[in-house]
Amino acid sequence: MNLFNAYQKAFESAIEDFNQEQPPQNLYKPMHYLLDLGGKRIRPFLTLMAGEAFGVSVKDTIGAALSVEVFHNFTLMHDDIMDKATLRRGKPTVHEKWDVNSAILSGDAMLIKAYQSLEIYPINIFKKLARLLSKTAIEVCEGQQYDMDFEIRPNTSEEEYIEMIRLKTAVLVGCALQMGAIIGRANEEDQQAIYDFGIQLGLAFQLQDDYLDTFGDQYTFGKKIGGDILKGKKTILYHLALKYGEEAQSKELQSLLGVNKFMDDEEKIKKVKSLFEATSAQSASRDLIKHHSDLAGIELQKLTITEDQKNHFRELKDWLMHRAY
Repeated sequence: MNLFNAYQKAFESAIEDFNQEQPPQNLYKPMHYLLDLGGKRIRPFLTLMAGEAFGVSVKDTIGAALSVEVFHNFTLMHDDIMDKATLRRGKPTVHEKWDVNSAILSGDAMLIKAYQSLEIYPINIFKKLARLLSKTAIEVCEGQQYDMDFEIRPNTSEEEYIEMIRLKTAVLVGCALQMGAIIGRANEEDQQAIYDFGIQLGLAFQLQDDYLDTFGDQYTFGKKIGGDILKGKKTILYHLALKYGEEAQSKELQSLLGVNKFMDDEEKIKKVKSLFEATSAQSASRDLIKHHSDLAGIELQKLTITEDQKNHFRELKDWLMHRAY
């Protein structure tokens, strides 16, 4: 995204400094390996962007941006263990390349490093940033637990699903933005508004991910379409299909997403996609993404920053809503 080009060089330089070799190598190499795999870097760039909106330089916010990215990758390292994932960004996951114990310990060290990255700030700013990160960290853990619970629960509601992704995904987006505002010494109202903007942005982002996993283009999305279907995940498309579909369609969908060892993968994806289309879940999910994008726009209007600065956030919001990867 062109909006983030200005931050790319500064942040990658910070990652290089963070990834300096140090002993013991089996503790630090796994975290450096994961950070070097890259990714969209959206969360740290949001911190830098919010800091600039409130009058501070990239140099002033780079520590918080690094903290957010290191924390995010810590969660990925442990998530991959729990999911028994073999690939992350097209490369072997840490527990596959090393082993589970190394991944657990290295992930633990990453969490500590995330807090240490905030120690460059004056004590009054550090306290606010650390408190926000702690609040966010426990909420992310709560979201992960709900996600695990929902895998074995026969019934979950659309509202429960939205709350789960708020905790698992959106709160870190809100945190990233509020950190920039805190460093810029924004007032409490602006801090809350930019956090709430991030929550709605994060919800739209995850709902878009759900949509793209089923209806995206495999070439631009960067991974196989239908992965959630094959894993039996009850994403927003599933909940909306149950909400708007007829009883027979709901039963067929529940059966397809259950254990079905005898159906070809491509056939399963095709049948589930057809149900998502026939029940209007596909179009309803697009409407829901727009709904949360619109709510983000309302929060944006509350900010006491210039219209030019607001336009940068609007551009970001529109890109996230219409992205294809």
